[in-house]
Amino acid sequence: MTGPGAGGARRMMHQDRSVLDKKLTPGILRRVAAFARPYRRELTIFLLLTIVSSVIGVATPLLAGDVINEISAKGSVRVVLTLAAVIAGLAVLDALLSLGTRWFSSRIGEGLIFDMRTKVFQHVQQMSLAFFTRTQTGALVSRLNNDVIGAQQAFTSTLSGVVSNAIGLVLTAAAMFTLSWQVTILSLILLPIFVLPAKRFGRKLQALTRESYGLNASMNTTTTERFNVSGALLVTLFGRPEVEATSFSDRAGRVRDIGVTTAMYGRVFIVALGLVAALAQALTYGLGGTLALSGAMEPGAVVSLALLLSRLYGPLTALSNVRVDVMSALVSFERVFEVLDLQPLIVEKPVEEEAGAGAFVDAHPR
Repeated sequence: MTGPGAGGARRMMHQDRSVLDKKLTPGILRRVAAFARPYRRELTIFLLLTIVSSVIGVATPLLAGDVINEISAKGSVRVVLTLAAVIAGLAVLDALLSLGTRWFSSRIGEGLIFDMRTKVFQHVQQMSLAFFTRTQTGALVSRLNNDVIGAQQAFTSTLSGVVSNAIGLVLTAAAMFTLSWQVTILSLILLPIFVLPAKRFGRKLQALTRESYGLNASMNTTTTERFNVSGALLVTLFGRPEVEATSFSDRAGRVRDIGVTTAMYGRVFIVALGLVAALAQALTYGLGGTLALSGAMEPGAVVSLALLLSRLYGPLTALSNVRVDVMSALVSFERVFEVLDLQPLIVEKPVEEEAGAGAFVDAHPR
């Protein structure tokens, strides 16, 4: 299966739907918008490029159908060459748009990572020593790395995926219903046959993924705390190197087993989605070909419908889980904001300058 929704369909199998049960802090969207404000120009251009790319993705199959109609009617060679040139031009333009969207996406995403990481790091540096005695270093590092990256994805993969899938789905469905509403409805009948089992199948994979994340976080915390002088000293003093090694090995082995199972589940999901799309295309060729032979449809319309169909299932599947994508990104933002909202137990009093010539503060009172 190809198309802009293929990546979103794959991500669906790894989504943690437990985020839907979380209650977000009021005003979080306003704080997220504040972080994105410096990149509003890049975001606008990024969205415009994504929209144009979605339009090209629908226009190309329609032009291919026109080529088939012209050939079937034994029409003008000049028209066929012109249509072919337009298709080639759109392909080049789409390639350039892909590079442009990637550049803006990287610029926005990496800029957000830089802004958030530096702000979190500077804020943590202001905390008192008591904060570090009560806080697990591994958990704090996870906030600085994993949650910052999760928040950054809200403005790159999640935002671009929602926009491109929504626009592509609307344009594709409109074009297909215009060409033949009978074929379009028949093609969509197969979608529930795939989506409903995939939901149940996905919950199992999501549980495995959540377990894997928890084990990885636990191992990160263990290595962070053990790979320092105090942690190594405690292990040595209590004579527990073998116990620590066995515990770490058990968790790493479970992560390995989950990785193999997850890889197979993901492959089965993609193969099933591709199979359903292929069966829908076969129905399109069968019913569309019958209508074309009876004169109810043009031959080019059958080809256009088959090509458009390949761009329909991915966005439908991705958009059915868009709420999970958005909530996951917002939860990552909230976890970062939780660190930024922590107040130091001891706040140094700022030194105020005296009126007139200025003040000199002696740091060593006599």
